[in-house]
Amino acid sequence: MSDLLTSPGLPAARLGATRLERAVAAALSRLGLHEARRQAGVAVLCRAEEAFAIRAASARAAGRTLDLQYYVWRGDTTGKLLGREALAAADRGVTVRMLLDDVYALGHERTLAALDTHPNIEVRLFNGTQWRRFGRWGYLLEFAFGGWHLNRRMHNKNWIADRALAVVGGRNIGDEYFGLDIDGAISFRDLDLVVAGTPAAQALAVFERYWNSPLSRPASLLSAASEARGGLAALRVAMEEAARMPQAAGLVATLAEHPARRIRHGLTAVAPDAVRVVADAPEKAKRGLGARKRARAAGGIAAEIADALREAKREARLISPYFVPGRAGLKLLLELVARGVKVSVVTNSLAATDVVAVHGGYMKYRRPLLRAGVTIHELKPDLEQERASLVGSRGGAALHTKALVVDGLRAFVGSFNMDHRSASLNTEMGVFVQNPVVAREVAAEQERLTDPAISWKVSLEQGRIVWRDTHQGVPRTSHTEPEASWRRTAVAFLARVLPVEEQL
Repeated sequence: MSDLLTSPGLPAARLGATRLERAVAAALSRLGLHEARRQAGVAVLCRAEEAFAIRAASARAAGRTLDLQYYVWRGDTTGKLLGREALAAADRGVTVRMLLDDVYALGHERTLAALDTHPNIEVRLFNGTQWRRFGRWGYLLEFAFGGWHLNRRMHNKNWIADRALAVVGGRNIGDEYFGLDIDGAISFRDLDLVVAGTPAAQALAVFERYWNSPLSRPASLLSAASEARGGLAALRVAMEEAARMPQAAGLVATLAEHPARRIRHGLTAVAPDAVRVVADAPEKAKRGLGARKRARAAGGIAAEIADALREAKREARLISPYFVPGRAGLKLLLELVARGVKVSVVTNSLAATDVVAVHGGYMKYRRPLLRAGVTIHELKPDLEQERASLVGSRGGAALHTKALVVDGLRAFVGSFNMDHRSASLNTEMGVFVQNPVVAREVAAEQERLTDPAISWKVSLEQGRIVWRDTHQGVPRTSHTEPEASWRRTAVAFLARVLPVEEQL
């Protein structure tokens, strides 16, 4: 492993450095960061095509390692395109490690087994079900017969190349996270951070801890060897076909730009000690239900988020698609408002959310927050037609960004939702950046989401909750959950009254 980014005074073109290391060093040099102690850059990725392009570009420029950790990696167009880049890197001799949460790997055994046959690719699955030969039914049966640990998932999103560049945030790998709205599927609005330079090693340290956890098992142990026979060649064909699909044209076009130009795009110079990659311990996924209070006391990313909010003196901006603060979170937010901190929240509306039950958990906190003076905006859906179930829905646009900004100086972007599942059940990760420029960019994204054409502003008027927005330039007011079907309303009501909040 090259020490290009950890040794002082090394030139960008150091002999033996990989293309990616040279590109990162050159990008930091352009920012005026010639000293090792100041070698760090951060970029905020709001646009889906940029988020795709930086991942692909870093894979193309990588020369040593590509470490990929995801909750979801779909076998759709985007999944195949980024898989194609990882496979091409492995063909060049790059060591590729893929760590995937097992719940979304179910049903993809052939693909994973095929990738695992490549001499430079190793695939591991986190918190795997033992009854996977029965697919999702096996998962449910194992859970029903005492496998409660399966309710605790690895929700992390982490892409690291050559220890020189990392992409951390809310995006999984799939069409809905990268702007490909295919067959009426939902499209997520999301956010990532690029971390270039010395702090990228922190993201790698998170990956290593999970990779070496007893909960991470080789995919080869969970898949039949026969499933891999001849699979890699077929997988290559499928990936090349995906690159020629009409819906892939926009993403493929971003690959025409030289990786070095893409890597230096949008970077802000920051001090390495101003960047902190934080994550839950992988052991969080195996704690029993009776250990929930001990888990909270032990800290983790939830405690880091709470501590950051407590430090707010003027303003706290929150973006969370699933917002169920619980009693402790409600108390914290009310304390902030009581001492003069302006608190604003952007979350999904009932019409837009992809998990209707979570909105039911959020509803019981909305009124006390509004009464205290918290500003709330709820994102609108793009499509009028939607379908709902107790667990979720498909169709339209939904918020998926998880971020916060404190006092215009400190920003956080990651996988952590402001809800019980992120705080107590799933493992999460994210990046804190102490920098006014980065904080301003994240705050600008929240401000954009509050546009009356994009979201409803929720307020309390004479004891009633009111939603206000603008449609085609005309102000509108609603006294009921706008654009939400009776089915969504019924499901949300059930989730609100049933004792399920701890699972939301």
